[in-house]
Amino acid sequence: MRLGVIVRTLGVLFLLFSATLLPPIAISFFYGDGELERFSIAFGISLLLGVAFWLPFYKRSAHIRSRDGFVIVGLMWSAMSVLGAVPFMLALDASFADAFFESASGYTTTGATVFVGLDQMSESILFYRQEIQWLGGIGVIVLAIALLPMLGIGGMQLYKAETPGAFKDERITPRITRTARNVCGVYILLTAICALCYWLAGMSVFDAVGHSFSTLSTGGYSPHDASIAYFNSPLIEAVAIVFMLIGGISFNAHFVAWRTLQLQRYGQDSQTRVFAIIVIVATVATTAVLAGTAAYPTVTESLRYGLFEVATAITTTGFSLADFSLWPLALPVLLTFIGFIGGCAGSTSGGIKVIRFMILGKQAGVHVHRLIHPQAIRRIKIDGHVVPDSVIEGVGGFFAIYVGAFVVFMTLAMMDGMDQVSAFGAVAACLNNVGPGLGAVANNFLTVSDQSKIVFAVAMLFGRLEIFTFLVLLTPAFWKR
Repeated sequence: MRLGVIVRTLGVLFLLFSATLLPPIAISFFYGDGELERFSIAFGISLLLGVAFWLPFYKRSAHIRSRDGFVIVGLMWSAMSVLGAVPFMLALDASFADAFFESASGYTTTGATVFVGLDQMSESILFYRQEIQWLGGIGVIVLAIALLPMLGIGGMQLYKAETPGAFKDERITPRITRTARNVCGVYILLTAICALCYWLAGMSVFDAVGHSFSTLSTGGYSPHDASIAYFNSPLIEAVAIVFMLIGGISFNAHFVAWRTLQLQRYGQDSQTRVFAIIVIVATVATTAVLAGTAAYPTVTESLRYGLFEVATAITTTGFSLADFSLWPLALPVLLTFIGFIGGCAGSTSGGIKVIRFMILGKQAGVHVHRLIHPQAIRRIKIDGHVVPDSVIEGVGGFFAIYVGAFVVFMTLAMMDGMDQVSAFGAVAACLNNVGPGLGAVANNFLTVSDQSKIVFAVAMLFGRLEIFTFLVLLTPAFWKR
């Protein structure tokens, strides 16, 4: 591990962060909302930090090896969450716990919030809040393509990305860099199309751009307290559903389909097919319960609300059309568990990911078959390709670590005084990067203590970085030469 390369890279990151504050500064100047000085101070802080980190090591090689990558990614997301809290502290006079929670929620595209009264906030802080989710979405895509294959925990390996070992010194190859650049291009294009559709559906330009940022990133922030329900428009809701589901599909799949101009490629991807099946089945079940219990006056209304909440739950977006925690029978728990599944690997969605459940299900099928035919040899295949044993073992290990992390975070929440339902809902919302929880955190985390806010912010980072990234850094073997 080379400290100079790590520090230099973090310096570049801080410089890039200072550049992301220029749009909010421009927004503040345009609207004259009084936040220009505060954003300028935040810009100066990040710029000075970037220069201080980059300048002493600017002549160092820029090649990043896998061992360096783990440290950089862990520090990057943590540092960005801390640095991203500065504008909230300056503009809203928020405490560090509140600002750090909001920043971490934004960058990890979780969408949980501690702020209320959004409709009265200045345009620049609202734009900044939306922007960090969009930037987090790009970060998630690059993370999935460039780093997670090194973890071997069952994700982008199945898309034939580079798969070096966790502690080897392979460099991030030009092919991965080029792939990440192309996929990010698709992400930017889809964001522009989404903004245009929102505008044509009736949103103002400001709302259309802001919501497009949080829709493709499956983040869920909105400039309005009522979220998408503020507009009371089935057309706007339809645009949100379409682009949330697009955000929940692997951007590698988007890139391949668009590059070849063959939309049937989506249907040839088994992960996308399973994702679509889950959405359809969950929507039918939710609509049936809502209609059967007369929660809404018509079946059409039940379908409207049911489809939207299923889409926002499985893509872990967090937009709100209704408070599903108040829905009848088992629907609150069903939608919460759908958030555990999440979207496809390589998407901006959180959750455990569809591909891992597919591998786990196929592995269970193999074990059942062996009970009937002990001598039979069956291999797990995805899209006609045999899944390596290392990936299968990685998926099993991920589930074990995930359960352990969930128990730890839930215990910490209950030790701080939260009831069981609220603690479960809060950890599920943060570790899966979903946003809305259950009980006391169904709408926001405003009533949570400062200590728990920081714990939940850490849970968001753990969830976004697939847990193992931080655990690798805590392993003594990682730090040995």
